[in-house]
Amino acid sequence: MWAYDSIFYQIYPLGFCGAPEYNDGRLEPRLNKIRDWIPYLREMEVNALYLSPVFQSDRHGYDTRDYRTVDARLGTNDDLIALCEGCHREGIRIILDGVFHHVGRGFWAFQEVQRHRWDSPYKDWFFMRFDQNSPYNDGFSYQGWEGHYDLVRLNLRNPAVKEYLFSSVRFWIETFGIDGLRLDVAYSLDHDFLIELRRFCEGIRPDFFLVGEIVNGLYAPLLEEDACHSCTNYEVYKGLYSSLNDLNLFEIDYSLNRLFGSQNGALYPGKHLFSFVDNHDVNRIASVLKERKHLPLIYGMLFAIPGIPCLYYGSEWGAQGRKDNGSDRPLRPCFDAPARNDLSDWVRKLAALRKAQKCLSYGDYRTLLIRNRQWVFERAIEGERITIAINAEGAPADVVLPFDNENVENLLTGENKTLSSTVRLEPWQIVYWKRR
Repeated sequence: MWAYDSIFYQIYPLGFCGAPEYNDGRLEPRLNKIRDWIPYLREMEVNALYLSPVFQSDRHGYDTRDYRTVDARLGTNDDLIALCEGCHREGIRIILDGVFHHVGRGFWAFQEVQRHRWDSPYKDWFFMRFDQNSPYNDGFSYQGWEGHYDLVRLNLRNPAVKEYLFSSVRFWIETFGIDGLRLDVAYSLDHDFLIELRRFCEGIRPDFFLVGEIVNGLYAPLLEEDACHSCTNYEVYKGLYSSLNDLNLFEIDYSLNRLFGSQNGALYPGKHLFSFVDNHDVNRIASVLKERKHLPLIYGMLFAIPGIPCLYYGSEWGAQGRKDNGSDRPLRPCFDAPARNDLSDWVRKLAALRKAQKCLSYGDYRTLLIRNRQWVFERAIEGERITIAINAEGAPADVVLPFDNENVENLLTGENKTLSSTVRLEPWQIVYWKRR
């Protein structure tokens, strides 16, 4: 699967392109801004772009009005075609957000129910109660997503609903040439629907990639052979930043061993979960880490551990952002241009290294040393072996490792040296040693 050794970059188009918060129907070709960033994405070694919702919606994209028309605040279907074609010419794949669990109140079929109530042929597309009233005083009630009545739950066991959604996916593949989907709230999707969707997509494109969103809990149901290829790894996301904030690297090492470790009975050996340090739903990593010198370290860890690394636009140069009174808008800003700096240069180097070294994408994970503030692990496959060492404190640290005058190359500096059993790590350092 092409996604397993890709570098993903996530953009939330409505925020990134400076669209108004509410959809007033005014057409503005803002998607062209993303096309202007394609050279920067190539510069950053990105070869897969994940776009958050782009289709017609009431407000934030996850409250869909129409699955087959690009949001007027972003432009037209032709603008999305041009963006996808521009990315593909540069070797960048495209995945879109597949929001199938719920729709917005402006969704055309829901509005039909508002007009015709129980006489509407679309009433069974939703979970309706005509003997109750909704908070919006519709004269009927319905199921919303986790109590949010602006997000109307779809009945995914209704054949007409499935036919509409699946034909929309076919339209996206054939019209825009997309390469995959990120499935919103995949943990709430009907499992039979998920299996049918996988089979349907692969019938059109055998290499079509599905990654499911899951915030907590066991990943196994989504990672069955006939379900998703990958899922969001929130356990490792949390372990990365809290291990650094608490200076307790045992936490992230424990999670990686539990999920992927070659030394014990791991839950998901050989699986490729979707890894990140932030995204459109959580505070930006530069606003989360207590020590700014940990920013290069956390990206060094992201590109070294098992999983599919995904960058969130702007965080690679240290942009900050926190939720404000529950609003996600501060996490989804508009940037006029990339703000290249030392951190983005570092991330670019890590991304290039990740793409060049097969064992960083496919290798086993094994712990060599773990302390509160130092962590050394190994990725290995088919005779290729890379040792990653991290010192998370501002003082030098000596670590004892299973080296016996071994010749290694520091992949981040190009330096060749011979390592004995005791190795000194400098303050705030991460190294990738490849045995020669």
